[in-house]
Amino acid sequence: MRAVIAVPYAWLAVFFLLPFVLVLAIALGTNDPDSAPPVALGFNLGSFARLFTDKLYVAAWLSSLRIAAVSTLGCLALGYPMAYAIARANPERRPLLLMLVVLPFWTSFLIRVYAWIGLLSENGMLNQFLRWSGLSDHPGTILGTEWAVHLGIIYAYLPFMVLPLYATLEKLDISLLEAASDLGARPFAAFLTITLPLSLPGIIAGCLLVFIPAVGEFVIPDLLGGTRTLMIGKVLWDEFFTNSDWPLASAVAICLLVLLVGPIALFQRQQAKSLESAE
Repeated sequence: MRAVIAVPYAWLAVFFLLPFVLVLAIALGTNDPDSAPPVALGFNLGSFARLFTDKLYVAAWLSSLRIAAVSTLGCLALGYPMAYAIARANPERRPLLLMLVVLPFWTSFLIRVYAWIGLLSENGMLNQFLRWSGLSDHPGTILGTEWAVHLGIIYAYLPFMVLPLYATLEKLDISLLEAASDLGARPFAAFLTITLPLSLPGIIAGCLLVFIPAVGEFVIPDLLGGTRTLMIGKVLWDEFFTNSDWPLASAVAICLLVLLVGPIALFQRQQAKSLESAE
């Protein structure tokens, strides 16, 4: 029994803890372009201090948080009605509807992002439709703007919002809504007082699943946002591969990890407290 329990701990130690220690050791080192790899190990907090004092990196952090937050709200606005409709659909149709939600995952993520380039570029399908319909002779282009990044993130991460919301709404007791209706509550009032509060765990889980990876997203802002969109994931790529500043890139990775793990730990702690109070 102990051997069975030790397997997942050994897996985490080898594939999570050990890489984390290596990255932390590099982050605490000093950049040394003349050596290979270009880092001198030691104990130097300069890379971490630079992330929060240099205006470029502070702007990247703030921009990443803002873009991720707006995209998360967009996913919530689109995902909640979708999840609610699937949860209230005929049980025989739910598997098909859920399959349609996860269907984009059957295609490569990179190919799906490149498809948005074909849609949003100057001569893309969207602009061609606008010219053909006469709505605009010179529609311009969304590609290379922050709007394109929002569209790409919402499209890519929408299933991560729909699935936990569906799992919560599907368990909702319909008799509560029927009782509210019998007591004279209008549908919207019943939604605000019953459905919405009971679906909060799904909302929080979905928002975390979207917000956390969106903060460190690199592919979408690089391909759809271009040079005018500043996000911390692009900063990490540039520092590691362009500037060969491994300590600074590792410091960015450590800060991202802390930013990702923190909300998850708080959410799990809150869920544990809720379960204890329910018992």
